[in-house]
Amino acid sequence: MSVLSSTGVSAKETQSTEASGAKAGKHHPAACDGALTRAFSFLGKRWNGVILATLQHGPLGYAELRRAVEGISDWVLSERLSELSAAGLALRDVEPGPPVTVRYRLTEDGQALMPVLGEPAGWASRHLPEARASGRGRG
Repeated sequence: MSVLSSTGVSAKETQSTEASGAKAGKHHPAACDGALTRAFSFLGKRWNGVILATLQHGPLGYAELRRAVEGISDWVLSERLSELSAAGLALRDVEPGPPVTVRYRLTEDGQALMPVLGEPAGWASRHLPEARASGRGRG
C-alpha cells in the first residue's frame, strides 16, 4: 500500500521526482525552503543587514560603525560583528600601532551579498511607506 502525502503524491513518486530533479540541477522545495529559512534567520536578525550595508562603502573602525548605525548599542554591535565574522561575511582587521587600530570590512562573501540586500530595500521603498513600515498610520 502506498502512503500519500498531503499533496496526494506517494512517497515513492516523491523520491523519484527528487532524484530526477537532482539530476536535472533543480532544487527540491524543502531544501530551498531550508536555505531561505536560514538566510532570513540570519539576515533578518536585527541590525545584521544594516551593518553589512554600512560596510559596503569600505572599512570602518568600531566607533565609526557605531555612529553610522544609529540606535545600536555597543553590546549588540559587538555581538553582531562577531556573528558576521563567524559567518564569513565581515572581517576584523587589526593594524598594529601605536595606536592599535581595528577596522571592519566585508569579505568577498559579504560583498557578494550586497546586490541581494539591495532588492528588499528597493522593494520596501516602493511598497512599504515609512508610516506602514513603522506601524504608524494604522487604524
